[in-house]
Amino acid sequence: MQVLVADKAVEAQAGKTCGEALKEALSGKKFKKVVACKSGDVTLDLSHELTETDTALIPVYDDTPEGLDVIRHSAAHIMAEAVKRLFPSAKVTIGPAIENGFYYDFDFERAFTPEDLEAIEAEMRKIIAADHSFSCKVLPKAEAKELFDGMGETYKGEIMDDLGGEEFSIYSQGDFVDLCRGPHIPSTRFLKAFKLTNCAGAYWRGDENNKMLQRIYGTAFANEKDLKKYLKQIEEAKKRDHRKLGPQLDLFSFQERGGSGMAYWHPKGALLRTILEDFVSREMLRRDYDIVRTPQILKRELWEASGHYDNYRENMYFTEIDDQPYGVKPMNCVAHMLIYNSHLRSYRDLPKRYFEFGVVHRHEKSGVLHGLLRVRQFTQDDAHVICRPDQLQDEIKDVMKWIQDLMGLFDFEYTMELSTRPEKSIGSAEDWERATTALSEAMDSMGLPYEINEGDGAFYGPKIDVKLHDCLGREWQCSTIQVDFTLPERFDMVYIGEDGERHRPVMVHRAIMGSVERFIGVLTEHYAGAFPTWLAPEQARILTVTDAQHDFAVEARKFLKARGIRVEADLRNEKLGYKVREAQLEKVPYILVVGDKEVESGGVNVRLRGENLGLKTLEEAVNMVQADSLEPFKRGGMSYSFSSYSCPV
Repeated sequence: MQVLVADKAVEAQAGKTCGEALKEALSGKKFKKVVACKSGDVTLDLSHELTETDTALIPVYDDTPEGLDVIRHSAAHIMAEAVKRLFPSAKVTIGPAIENGFYYDFDFERAFTPEDLEAIEAEMRKIIAADHSFSCKVLPKAEAKELFDGMGETYKGEIMDDLGGEEFSIYSQGDFVDLCRGPHIPSTRFLKAFKLTNCAGAYWRGDENNKMLQRIYGTAFANEKDLKKYLKQIEEAKKRDHRKLGPQLDLFSFQERGGSGMAYWHPKGALLRTILEDFVSREMLRRDYDIVRTPQILKRELWEASGHYDNYRENMYFTEIDDQPYGVKPMNCVAHMLIYNSHLRSYRDLPKRYFEFGVVHRHEKSGVLHGLLRVRQFTQDDAHVICRPDQLQDEIKDVMKWIQDLMGLFDFEYTMELSTRPEKSIGSAEDWERATTALSEAMDSMGLPYEINEGDGAFYGPKIDVKLHDCLGREWQCSTIQVDFTLPERFDMVYIGEDGERHRPVMVHRAIMGSVERFIGVLTEHYAGAFPTWLAPEQARILTVTDAQHDFAVEARKFLKARGIRVEADLRNEKLGYKVREAQLEKVPYILVVGDKEVESGGVNVRLRGENLGLKTLEEAVNMVQADSLEPFKRGGMSYSFSSYSCPV
């Protein structure tokens, strides 16, 4: 038979492998980069023997996303072999490829150390140099179980029981044997660039009631250049880690004594939040939203009516008051619907746009908590637009424009996903189709590209998720727009139409920042703590050279503060270099130095982020800070003035 390989016909006799067919069709240089191939939707090992169904093969190259998955999955196996050589009593569990790397979980009596990782890496290099081939065979379940039980690998039998089926593929390289679907690189020498990055504890199957395992993370790339680039990015990310910068800049802390997953905002962090929230609130008013406030807990019967109790209760907290069960709100939509239903609405009243900085609580497992990025208590810049069906398209577009404005303000690139109906959901197929079509048509009409994310919508409706990209290219999910025909039905929301009859509105759930905590965490890492001047909790700091300038510095601070500048004065009897260094570490944008010359001239010596701008009058210093603060808004075509605490509004 003939096989079409990369658009070239190749004769495929019995027993010919995918690798042999690809080698005939590709140049030597190209073939060296091939790690696997695709036949239809199935990715195959190069050692796979062609069958009559394999009529067309597509090479999978080592520097493509699919190729990197194959390399990283194989790296996990090589790492597991190295661990078993060095620590024979360790039991292997699972070892998948993940985004940017791989991991393997081991049942071992102690935590692995950095020294262990170095030894494992050295052993991996020996395995790679030995050039062991990856080979696959399929065994009946009973025979596969007997094989692993004989090796003392008890977890594999449990995995097979959970997967079901009567046959399982077994991969081996060198002395290592593993239960695996594959595919894998042809041999260990194809792993050219790798690094073990860290260790962590991980419960078996992610269940905290199960045994704690030892997880080793690593990464692998097609070549050393890409690996070095990635590792450099990781080092930069560590410097920008908001969990480190938050305490360093005295913005926030986490207090285990008070409970996990809840941030304590210190004065500077609380001021930063206030500036950001004030800006968003004023934007909401400018965009015709009504600000509301709603309770933290609602009767459980409301969560039952909304579907949250059936579909989301594992993420909720519950309590009881006067023998009546209540739920702590994980979302604000139910409360906003009650506000809407407090009056009978006319078609002329719509749309109603309710906005709230709503504090919500979600029951996150301790293992997934991560600084401000994953918490149990957070604040959403949450809003619900209740409108007529004929208004829906314009409302979705208006929300998208607001998201575009916010992303532009912070210089974020972003991508969008349209998430469709999940298995666990409520509402009719017709309503889901109407809601999904509304979102896709709105984005299409605005010329916005997006990807489909099957089955990841909210349980009550499809959604657009906006994923912003920070300065390191990392992706963060923040903004969301959800269209909901179902909850208005469940809560009997109506309006009186032009015909005098009762009609059902549609509801748009939307958050621009999403979680305020997460957004600030992302901003902290994006700017490495050096927030733009308009957002910096301390915009300027006056530093004296000696005590002789004390009185002038105090008056200068009063002058700047009266003009709306957030300014402090460091009057300590310390060396100027020490005070400058401290202000720089605290990421204060403007450092205003006062010596005898400055006192004599009635000015300050200005430094902006380390650049010396020279002697300026106090009025000039004020103008510089204000102009710098307004620059991001001017770029976006927005016009702002200053409030009493110098927030552009």
